Amino acid sequence: MPQTVSLDAVEAPVVQRSDVIVVGGGPAGVSAAVAAARTGADVTLLERYSALGGLASGGMVLVLDDMINGNEITVTGIVDEYVERMAKLGLAVYPPAEERYSSPEMWAKWGRWGAFDFHSHTNPKPICYAVAFDPDGWKRVSNDLVRESGVNLRLHSWFSRPVVQDGAVKGVVCETKSGPQAVMGDVVIDTTGDIDVASRAGASYAQDNYLVTLVFRLGGVDTATAERFEQDHPREARAINRKIKRMLGGAWELWWLKTPVPGVVWCNCPHMTGFDGTDPVSLTEAEFEARARIGAVLDSIKSDLPGFANAYLLDVAEQMGVRQTRLLQGEYVVTKEDVTSRRHFADSVARGRDYYTPYRALLPRDVDQLLVAGRHYSATPEAQRISREIPPCMSMGQAAGIAAATAVEQGVVVRDVDPAVIQRRMREQGADPGDVPAQNATVDESATVDQTEEAVA
Repeated sequence: MPQTVSLDAVEAPVVQRSDVIVVGGGPAGVSAAVAAARTGADVTLLERYSALGGLASGGMVLVLDDMINGNEITVTGIVDEYVERMAKLGLAVYPPAEERYSSPEMWAKWGRWGAFDFHSHTNPKPICYAVAFDPDGWKRVSNDLVRESGVNLRLHSWFSRPVVQDGAVKGVVCETKSGPQAVMGDVVIDTTGDIDVASRAGASYAQDNYLVTLVFRLGGVDTATAERFEQDHPREARAINRKIKRMLGGAWELWWLKTPVPGVVWCNCPHMTGFDGTDPVSLTEAEFEARARIGAVLDSIKSDLPGFANAYLLDVAEQMGVRQTRLLQGEYVVTKEDVTSRRHFADSVARGRDYYTPYRALLPRDVDQLLVAGRHYSATPEAQRISREIPPCMSMGQAAGIAAATAVEQGVVVRDVDPAVIQRRMREQGADPGDVPAQNATVDESATVDQTEEAVA
């Protein structure tokens, strides 16, 4: 048993009261806060860092993907607003509809943007709707959306503990430079990525780990020369890239991708296993290990890889890319089979690539007035690994925000909110809640379809 110390009870001044409190300002959190505010709730959004965006900005996961089912774009809503606004700033790039197919020409044009179906076994992989974007552009759009919707934003506020009374969450306490501060509300949405709020409030959860990555960007890259070398000397290019990926210790098929900023590429690597994203000692080791690998690769590519002779390390992500830690075990636990079989749920309130998220997977079993949205939603570890990309998490966040605001409006607990109302309001906000199953979905014939009919009426 580790040694422990006992501290006096915390006395935290109440600095804000809101209908809805969202803890965590990543993609899911901003979506939840904005959606709740647009539904009519008074909302406070709490974020521990100095900027919004989470892994999309601080973690520099700079491609939006996992949002197509064949030719259908399945994840819509607030994510569309991000893409539209960043594109107007010249900070988002995606292939037009007429160029989304498989051919050597399209691969040469769009492959290095990351705009391809990474689930496909076709060679070359088909180009699809996916969006390369700039991290600071994401921060700017996040700020605009939050301000325009009237959300009360408190940055530099690190969640510490929930306020739980009679089995229901009544607020949260954050640590700040001014000491502990309390924010009280009717509904709390946990979008921390690690269910920090739900786990400390007594909700059931599982814990596992997957890859972690410290993303970095390189400047001074002649991408035209690099791409031409790959096209003219494919065998030699593959050999060099295999060597680089071995030095990194793991990477996706393409270890570097283009960005909207000329001469800047981003590297979603190194991939590292065996690290615990909830353990500060393990995370510290991961930071050092990643930077050592990045430094070794930079020395090699400048001499070995055409187009990278003048490359330099532009920046390293502020946040470690942690893919999996704690997972809610909620009213329904999504399984790998649910995802791979495209199981449709009558209470689906969010869509991913070709899979559906039921409202029950956002609801803790053991705690009232709490919702969970994002990569830590209620799923088995195997299911989460294939359903945790940024756009689906944003869809979950939007649904949770609408559910929370609806609960406040109707004076009911969040678990009693009718999924059909969430579905209808998702559509009113331009989002697809997955109420209507696609042709390739597996439909549970025993499930009621009344909610679906009402939602699309």
